[in-house]
Amino acid sequence: MNQETRVDVVVIGAGVAGLTAALSAAARGLSVTVLTKGRVGAGNETEHAASTHYAQGGIAVVDPDDPDDSVGLHLSDTLAAGAGLTDATAAEPILAGGWTAVGRLIEHGARFDTDADGRLLRTREGGHTVRRIIHAGGDATGARVQASLEAAVAAAPIRVVGEACVTQILLSGGRAAGVEYLGPDGRGVVRAPVTLLAAGGMGHLYSATTNPRGSTGDGVALALRAGAHVADLEFIQFHPTMLYVPGARGRRTLVSEAVRGEGGVLVDADGRSVTDGVHPLGDLAPRDVVARAVTAAMHRTGRPHVWLDVAAVPAFTDRFPTVTAGVRASGLEIVDGRLPVVPGAHYLCGGVVVDADARTGVPGLLAAGEVARTGLHGANRLASNSLLEGLVGGRVAARSAAALVGGRVPDADVPLLPALPARDRRALQDAMSTSVALDRTAEGLAGVEALLVSAPARSQGDRDGIEDANLTLAARAVVAAAGWRRESRGCHHRTDFPATATSWATCRFQFDGEGFGIVEPQPM
Repeated sequence: MNQETRVDVVVIGAGVAGLTAALSAAARGLSVTVLTKGRVGAGNETEHAASTHYAQGGIAVVDPDDPDDSVGLHLSDTLAAGAGLTDATAAEPILAGGWTAVGRLIEHGARFDTDADGRLLRTREGGHTVRRIIHAGGDATGARVQASLEAAVAAAPIRVVGEACVTQILLSGGRAAGVEYLGPDGRGVVRAPVTLLAAGGMGHLYSATTNPRGSTGDGVALALRAGAHVADLEFIQFHPTMLYVPGARGRRTLVSEAVRGEGGVLVDADGRSVTDGVHPLGDLAPRDVVARAVTAAMHRTGRPHVWLDVAAVPAFTDRFPTVTAGVRASGLEIVDGRLPVVPGAHYLCGGVVVDADARTGVPGLLAAGEVARTGLHGANRLASNSLLEGLVGGRVAARSAAALVGGRVPDADVPLLPALPARDRRALQDAMSTSVALDRTAEGLAGVEALLVSAPARSQGDRDGIEDANLTLAARAVVAAAGWRRESRGCHHRTDFPATATSWATCRFQFDGEGFGIVEPQPM
């Protein structure tokens, strides 16, 4: 063991939820260490480790003084997008807490786009009935939010450890007692009475995603091995408009939904509207609806993509500089006012089950942000509710951490890292992309399950080994959840069960070291 430290709170992940929690906890007088797989102070030298950095659209938040909007209306839109599985009781306080959380973010230095009178500019995205999404730098909201939080953390008494890949959550008497990680200088341990999972999602289960390379299901895998429950993992949102780059794998450029909110139109290879007659909101329907309409258009025309016509968007390159830069970095150009787009793996709507105080079922273990299943998203996330959830969830987690710190937690043993099942990443991604993406069948799921359960054991001595083991376990959990849900709902579509069931339920799963046990399904 190269290094061992003790703090009140150890945070796994350095996106919006993790850094918000760290700042809020430090303001409460708690000692905090943040572990991130990214390089501290890397700036624009490398791909950013946090998905927050790549969020373009903005933050969905209700201005209490807006006569045309309300938390109740925002909740109604969220429930509609969630396709029956959003927990209204859990969702309402998250949405209601947004205005205060955004105010605190502005105090940390975030600057949002405003009009000549200093009022926040707002756009509209899929599933929203009004313009309520605030943004920064046009479509650079995530990057601006991430930068402001990183600057605030750098000025606070918070220790950040970069290039740190967490290998296990340490347990003492059934409760979380810190973590072990692998860093540039070898293995390290952070002992703490509170561990916060804020590790993001699992976009790299698939061959093409909008997520950075570190989104490998680490939080879900760590939580499962520690004994926490997960739910709604079958609901992986595919963003309808990811830039199409022939032959590309890994992270691809997201084309913000706000482009459609400002007048962009989806058309197929023959110039016909992709969403005509599909939904009353057309191109601004919930993301699962638009993603399936795009896929149907691709099948109908036999083309590998559809087009996003941006000719009607005023000053497109000025309003959407991040998209424009991503297009050019991919070696493409905006030809005839059109961009080639396809659906891409984007966001995990479920995750580690938490209560209203961000607590998992494992004492001392909290979760916030994309990795947490709060009940806000249900079967499909409403656009731009993610940064909102991270801001509010981070503050809630810090409050809970303050309540948990105090009593002494006995030191946990640090087991030697075992070899864990880890399927070759490319083979896993290809199988998931073929059989566990937008369309799923029992036969396809069974084939992927067989591939995963036969994965050979691999050493956990380097980052690739750790991530591949996490991807393998996370994929098994997704396949188990998708197999259990014999209906089509939200982001989850079973071609062998195309109808939506009349009874609505969510199901929790737990991992016993070998397989997944179902915790009693809960009607919604």
